[in-house]
Amino acid sequence: MSADPSPTLEDVARVAGVSRATVSRVINETRNVAPEIQEVVRRAVIATGYVPNRAARSLVTRRSDAVGVVVAGTDLSDSLSAGQFLTDPFFGRLLTGIIGALKPRGIFPALMLAENEADDAAITAYFKQGNADGALLISTHPEERLPALLDAVGRPAVRFARPARPAPVSYVDLAHREGGRVAANHLASLGRRRPVAISGPLEIPAAQERQAGYEEGWARAGCAFVPAAEGGFTYDSGERAMKELLDRVPELDAVFAASDLMAQGAIHALHDAGRRVPEDVAVVGFDDSAPARLSRPAITTIRQPLEAMAAEMVRLLLERIDDPGAGPTSVIFDPELIVRESA
Repeated sequence: MSADPSPTLEDVARVAGVSRATVSRVINETRNVAPEIQEVVRRAVIATGYVPNRAARSLVTRRSDAVGVVVAGTDLSDSLSAGQFLTDPFFGRLLTGIIGALKPRGIFPALMLAENEADDAAITAYFKQGNADGALLISTHPEERLPALLDAVGRPAVRFARPARPAPVSYVDLAHREGGRVAANHLASLGRRRPVAISGPLEIPAAQERQAGYEEGWARAGCAFVPAAEGGFTYDSGERAMKELLDRVPELDAVFAASDLMAQGAIHALHDAGRRVPEDVAVVGFDDSAPARLSRPAITTIRQPLEAMAAEMVRLLLERIDDPGAGPTSVIFDPELIVRESA
């Protein structure tokens, strides 16, 4: 017994009471069609169960209905390798937000890792061949090359985080400096007067901004100098940095760690040293990721709304794809203090 034939454009046109050409224009979005006609055609598509031929549609629209999600610079962190980044709270939340924003639009993400110039060349060739309409760049690398390479082959890109140097690329970021100031203000409001900091890698602009904001906040509170140790946005680096700071500043009573994973490592080191959190030392993290909620004590942190930021990246990229002549733009989100048990 043969299967029923799949519905065709002619079937949709017959149900909608319009021409085949009109149905094609609505499905391929190639010419203006009155909104009421578009609605009739869409209802007919649902009624017939018609599924557009993606390959044929791409020939008409010259679009792949796919975007590339390019993760670059994963080798910067001391324990975050290409094989581990998917389990990292930061990257995991971003990817969840991107997929959630793309799925309702029927757009497919292609995940790519760029760790060297050879990767950059292969990814650029992938886009040049028309396999994806644009790129969402997630990078911890301060000298990202891909935006310029993609621009040269006519593919728009939106970057997570402001580039280290001015560049004609759209980006979504957080007001990191304000987040550092909020952390300092909160710790100062608790009566703490001997603050220290565990920064992220200082070649990364976001880490620089968080640290600068924290120091500015304490300067306004009358503390002219904040001892700091550099970490790598990881649990292990937070633990090591905290041990170093305890040796250097044994009287410390407040810690700002520039990521929740580092804050979690810092709390472990404090416990090993016999310091109670928050009674002896108050700790504030950054991101509001799962480790902040699951840690004991739960970590007071500066929330970075990564899922919303990822959705905004998708929105900006799709706008650029629809309007290739549009210039680059930026969207900056505000941080939020989330008070829990550690401070």
